[in-house]
Amino acid sequence: MLTRKQLDLLEFIHKRMQRDGVPPSFDEMKDALDLRSKSGIHRLITALEERGFIRRLAHRARAIEIVRLPETLQAKGFKPVVIEGDAAEPAPATPPQPANSIPVDLHATELPVMGRIAAGVPIEAISEVSHTVAVPGQMVGAGRHYALEVRGDSMIEVGINDGDVVVIHEQDTADDGDIVVALVEDHEATLKRFRRKGGMIALEAANQAYETRLLRDDQVKVQGRLVGLIRTY
Repeated sequence: MLTRKQLDLLEFIHKRMQRDGVPPSFDEMKDALDLRSKSGIHRLITALEERGFIRRLAHRARAIEIVRLPETLQAKGFKPVVIEGDAAEPAPATPPQPANSIPVDLHATELPVMGRIAAGVPIEAISEVSHTVAVPGQMVGAGRHYALEVRGDSMIEVGINDGDVVVIHEQDTADDGDIVVALVEDHEATLKRFRRKGGMIALEAANQAYETRLLRDDQVKVQGRLVGLIRTY
């Protein structure tokens, strides 16, 4: 049995993973549950892990994996989603492949990799396809998608590391809190959290070493929203 707070936290983490592809930060969890400090979140996370609902991934900041969901959440229409690293069900036998070949996921989708995106100081905008990458079909839905290779550490507190490949849904609008590809003044591209503040656009980093950039609405064009992440070890 889970307490009300444990259930609320598990539901919040699950919804954010479904929306953003990455878990929320501890500050976001604290605010969502209206707690005074992050120590309460640590206790709830530990309780959920001990009960087998989540797993924390070693050597990664705030990396959380959902293992299963209680029946009370599944009854609302939720299905357990493991973002990465969990054991999969046995796959059907496949024909032998040549040495040094890369296994092909028959349910994968090929996306163009549009170059590198800065998760730090903005770099020059990338618009040319460098290669393609296969992503799980369930990661992308309707609409056009593309991939970008991350350079920089400004989004590490939401689990986006240097060298990761992010999957982006192509769109020109964003809601507050979305992680987006933003084109700044038509020549700089960056990956940041999007918020509106008064008549300005705030591009927020997820790393305390970086300051939030405040820009006029006409200086920022949304190029897409983060929907998934791929990591190679």
